[in-house]
Amino acid sequence: MDKTLSLRRTAEMAAVFMIGDGMLGLLQPDRHVKLWRSDVRAVDALVDRFDGKPTLRRGYGLIQIAGGLALASALRSPRPTR
Repeated sequence: MDKTLSLRRTAEMAAVFMIGDGMLGLLQPDRHVKLWRSDVRAVDALVDRFDGKPTLRRGYGLIQIAGGLALASALRSPRPTR
């Protein structure tokens, strides 16, 4: 497989994750933060700042969605194969 295609697919997967995670954080901020609570300190540190702050999590969700859409929009269409 072409290295460029692999990079585009990886970027597309990152965009899909950003959009989906952002949407869940926007629509269900408290549930989403609670789901990601963990005994692993590194993971828990990612959600600490949003605990009890649904408006902040919603704002971050909007940023994630915008970033994911921008990333996906920046990807070039693959060249047609014969």
